[in-house]
Amino acid sequence: MKRRPPSPPKGGDEGNNPDVWNLRLYVAGQTPKSARAISNLRKICDEHLAGRYSIEVIDLLKDPHLARGDQILAIPTLVRRLPEPIKKIIGDLSNSERVLIGLDLRAAPKGAR
Repeated sequence: MKRRPPSPPKGGDEGNNPDVWNLRLYVAGQTPKSARAISNLRKICDEHLAGRYSIEVIDLLKDPHLARGDQILAIPTLVRRLPEPIKKIIGDLSNSERVLIGLDLRAAPKGAR
């Protein structure tokens, strides 16, 4: 009797799929600013990356040691881990145009810094 290999885990293999954006959002507790950042990020991703993203929210009040890996100095901070190169955006992500440019989802306007 032949055994089949185990099925891949549910949710697919985001880590090796270049079409899936891997995002980490570092926050500190359930503050209004943290909640805005989470909400703004989900809205932007749903609109511009529908079905092609994974978000990991890391609460540094619960796991402060995780800040060291991505060199987090301010919160909230969004880290785009994939696609490379790694990008970081600090703030509550309320300026969606700035977030889109920072994530390379939209080109910066000519003459902009």
